[in-house]
Amino acid sequence: MAKKAYLVLENGTVFQGFSFGAEADVIGEIVFTTAMTGYLETLTDPSYYGQIVVQTFPLIGNYGVIPADYESARSWVKAYIVREWCQSPSNFRCEGDLDSLLKQQGVPGLWGIDTRRLTKIIRESGVMNAFITTDESKVPTGAELCRPYVITGAVNAVSNFDAYETVENGERTVVLWDFGAKENIPRELIRRGCKVIRVPGSTTAEEVLAYNPNGIMLSNGPGDPSENTAIINELQKIADCGVPVFGICLGHQLMALAMGAKTEKLHYGHRGANQPVKEIATGRVFITTQNHGYAVVSDSLPEGAVLSYANANDGTCEGVNYTGRPIFTVQFHPEACGGPLDTRFLFDKFIDLIDAHKGSKEAKGA
Repeated sequence: MAKKAYLVLENGTVFQGFSFGAEADVIGEIVFTTAMTGYLETLTDPSYYGQIVVQTFPLIGNYGVIPADYESARSWVKAYIVREWCQSPSNFRCEGDLDSLLKQQGVPGLWGIDTRRLTKIIRESGVMNAFITTDESKVPTGAELCRPYVITGAVNAVSNFDAYETVENGERTVVLWDFGAKENIPRELIRRGCKVIRVPGSTTAEEVLAYNPNGIMLSNGPGDPSENTAIINELQKIADCGVPVFGICLGHQLMALAMGAKTEKLHYGHRGANQPVKEIATGRVFITTQNHGYAVVSDSLPEGAVLSYANANDGTCEGVNYTGRPIFTVQFHPEACGGPLDTRFLFDKFIDLIDAHKGSKEAKGA
């Protein structure tokens, strides 16, 4: 018989469901994602560090566990909430089930609650903290327990490693400045003939440039972008070095901060695989995958920073081109798996920028 589990929001709302995965008390920031597929990518995306994730799609786990699809070696979510989890997955690539994965990763799961009602509460009240427990006696104090929780030190937590080369050979050398990168970012670069050198968030601008890169990739990552003052200072040094730069998600926000813009926390963020983004120059709308709780304030963009994409739902900043510099950034995920693939062409744009810069350098050298 399934064991009862309880979700307590910081506003005092209580949900009763059932426990699966690891059994433990947990406090985190509760957010929802509207993606219908890609739950393995969600569970292993470092951008979810410190967060309790709610899936709005009612059935999760039906194609099981496929390690080849992970975005990192482990799960970073604090806890995982679904309406129903599939106990008998079916897929020719399946190597396990969701319950076993959560147990292995030490992630508490909660199922059997009204996720539609929960999502509406988050949409109306905004992102908040939450407490999960299987001990009913702790429910009355749950809201009080979770209110002080704040996500801090997120980038350092998910980006603590020694620099290494993802591939040894390639026509172009790209430094991937990893603030919590999803694995599909280096995959897309390698697919386009790049030698990828992966460095942690604590790397200095001098160390990045010492690799003599043809391009610099700024990755996604978790937490409040404005907290990363050391990284922002290093990016200020990168901005005028002349090396092509492409930033995604947190990388987009950090570059904007380095150039003098501001960021703000969104009411409930953009998380899911169905976020419409409008290209300002053409009016064309792309469907994108997103996972972020903060956004660049469009009105704060400095001179030379031009809004390139805007969210078609709320108008928030989704991309910036930096005129006079070989730098562009986007808030969404062009590398997204399991999709959509509408904006994967941005990696080709980055390669074209690199090749043009290489050609210019070679011409000057000649």
